[in-house]
Amino acid sequence: MRIRSLALCLMAFCLMMSPFSAFAQGSQIGDFVFSDWEGPPLNIFYAEPEGLSPDAPIVIVMHGAGRNADDYRDNWIDLAKQYGLAVYAPEFDKARFPTSKEYNLGGLTVKKDKAFEAIEPLFDAIKARRSSDRKGYYLFGHSAGGQFVHRYAFFGKARHMELALAANSGWYTLPTRAAKYPYGLGGLQNSRYDIDVMLKAPLLILLGDQDIDPESSNLRHTAGADAQGPNRYERGIYFLKVGNMMAKQRRLKSKWSYNIVPGVAHDNRGMAVMAAAVIAQHAQDGKD
Repeated sequence: MRIRSLALCLMAFCLMMSPFSAFAQGSQIGDFVFSDWEGPPLNIFYAEPEGLSPDAPIVIVMHGAGRNADDYRDNWIDLAKQYGLAVYAPEFDKARFPTSKEYNLGGLTVKKDKAFEAIEPLFDAIKARRSSDRKGYYLFGHSAGGQFVHRYAFFGKARHMELALAANSGWYTLPTRAAKYPYGLGGLQNSRYDIDVMLKAPLLILLGDQDIDPESSNLRHTAGADAQGPNRYERGIYFLKVGNMMAKQRRLKSKWSYNIVPGVAHDNRGMAVMAAAVIAQHAQDGKD
């Protein structure tokens, strides 16, 4: 299924094109240290607009390869106020999570400090911090953060995740054993995954239709990555096609959806604008 409506696209386009203040009036912004998990302490950059209701949607935002969680938080400040969202961006720095294995891949195959394992405890800490009534959270990531998000939906044991929104990922882990891990599941221990569970994950793929530069900064070019396509947009389409094929083979109704964002290239802000609108609508639909 494709999540897309004219109203959402128009709203997102207007917000994306409008100037915005990184310190919007009526928003409480800052950072705190989160240490209540088995890994190292993490800096959490937040935006908590004034007057949020106890059941305001909680959005955890995953940064890209630049590890600039504060900038990613800043991109969401006005959106948090606009839609009544509580937004938190954890920082996975290069000193402790140095490569894609530790961050983009969530630490699935490392011995300690597995980044995937931080998300559920962070949600618990956010709930306690806000005295929140929210039963789940939204997880958004752009670029390397989008890689983290779609893999977290597959491997992260995301008990309380309402929706995973992966935007403009550079490459994907396909839900098939035909490709070798990390580009697929081949060679990965069977105990680490369940293909049926992967296909039933509440996953939304967001693709900017202008993210088509094959020489874009930080875009991986290996045999496994290039087999998915020459650029981020085509790799996302390929990922969706493989998921659809696997669901048909297994006679499953996939819970994946997608949204093509017009006029946006490899730009976190442009994707965040659309993601915020989708999250607000999804949260409202859950109340109806």
